[in-house]
Amino acid sequence: MNSAAPDLKLFTNDNLRAQLETAAFRNGYYVLEFYADERGKPSSKPTGRVAVFYLYPSGGTLRDKDFNLLWYDSQYDTYRGFRPPHMRTQ
Repeated sequence: MNSAAPDLKLFTNDNLRAQLETAAFRNGYYVLEFYADERGKPSSKPTGRVAVFYLYPSGGTLRDKDFNLLWYDSQYDTYRGFRPPHMRTQ
């Protein structure tokens, strides 16, 4: 039986949610790490590069290390009902 932990640096919704549970929250965003492709976008496959990304739950946006907008997803938008870890105790 293989009990290896999942590679949370693979970019998937499950891994994003898992990282949120322990990610630093500051200035309104969570600091996440994923494998990055050659264009600096998060990758669902292992690459030779890990990059920092920022999730802003107040708008459901993921941004790269330079804070460029990569995507919007309503499932991570607090205005659409998402409850990130920092809001669960409020």
